[in-house]
Amino acid sequence: MHNKHHFSALKFITCGSVDDGKSTLIGRLLVDTKAVLQDHLAGVQRSGETDLALLTDGLSAEREQGITIDVAYRYFNTEARKFIIGDAPGHEQYTRNMVTAASSADAAVVLVDAIKLDWANPDLQLLPQTRRHSLLVNLLRVPSIVFAINKLDAVADAAVAYKNIAGALEKFAKEAGITVTAMVPVSALKGWNVVESQPDWCGYTGPSLLSILEDLPVTPAETDVAFSFPVQWVEKFHDSGVTTQGRRVFWGRVATGSIEPGQTVKVFPSGQTAVVSQVFSATRQPQNKAAGHSAGIVLDREVDVSRGDWILAAEGSPEGQRQLHATIAWMDDEPLVAGRVYWALHGHRWVKARVQRVVHRLNVNTLAEEEASALPPNAIGHVTLALQEPLATLPFAQSRILGALVLVDTASHKTSGAVLLD
Repeated sequence: MHNKHHFSALKFITCGSVDDGKSTLIGRLLVDTKAVLQDHLAGVQRSGETDLALLTDGLSAEREQGITIDVAYRYFNTEARKFIIGDAPGHEQYTRNMVTAASSADAAVVLVDAIKLDWANPDLQLLPQTRRHSLLVNLLRVPSIVFAINKLDAVADAAVAYKNIAGALEKFAKEAGITVTAMVPVSALKGWNVVESQPDWCGYTGPSLLSILEDLPVTPAETDVAFSFPVQWVEKFHDSGVTTQGRRVFWGRVATGSIEPGQTVKVFPSGQTAVVSQVFSATRQPQNKAAGHSAGIVLDREVDVSRGDWILAAEGSPEGQRQLHATIAWMDDEPLVAGRVYWALHGHRWVKARVQRVVHRLNVNTLAEEEASALPPNAIGHVTLALQEPLATLPFAQSRILGALVLVDTASHKTSGAVLLD
């Protein structure tokens, strides 16, 4: 039975190193779901065999030119659902790309290359990159994590290899506190279990990777948190505007909770309160709106609201914070050191933020905390930030929107860091 979540696109990322078969896997998904146009296919045929990796590697040329954040998005759909794939390069120095891709993903497919493992050994060790990718997507709260064990067509005993590698993954996930949504053996090269099931292969009787992806829930909207709404645009009326009685409409996307007329709200940072008189959809139809949806909000009285302000539930909303403890993924080419000042963007609100101190650097392979006074490019660490003006935040564990902000270099305006609040 197809649930209603099938109608919303699933955004997933693929994690793996270049030679783990990631390009082949993505190519296989695109080809076997008929998402690739025939003329494009003709261009990647070599002696009749389609070189699937060429389909996706066309984008790697600019990667070599040192582009800072480079996530290639691809789109395909099946009868059941639309998909968006974010392809994050797997090298250690590309942690930043992974953070960028994972921050908005509904799921992560972590590719595990069977050939590189001591697959006949029940106590085999996973590769550091598999641990790193899994720990990172878990740290970034990607809701569903799927392990795809690839290249099992190329080992002498696929059943033994699948059993041992799956066992090692389960053991690691348990130790690391990672909830695994699914595990699936695949051959991206042969197309086994990617789109079509390969019956009676290596003792696995479950669904194909695509079937698993078709059934995953999209990230649940944060409706269990008090209402919050970053104001993106203020629409002022010149006429008496019958629908809104001449009042301004505040447009944006509901971040958390939901909104309907009659609710009491407060404006952040001014603290003024008002009652919601109308809620509109993007097409100006009166309609209550929940997290994840765009809305226009009209208040019952004139209050001073401008772009960057937040409209919050009067009760149960976060208080303004001036000091933040956070995990940061550092993306700048200059190291992060105490004392530097950046712009912080939270919703549509910009405030100045000073790095008070670097507390730890996380070992990206184990997430162990190591002493550090600076964070080099692509490092992840814990920091304390002091804000010039308060922000209404929640911990990232409670809200991926209220709990995240971006640091931007004040001179170059380049994104310097992704911040997840503790």
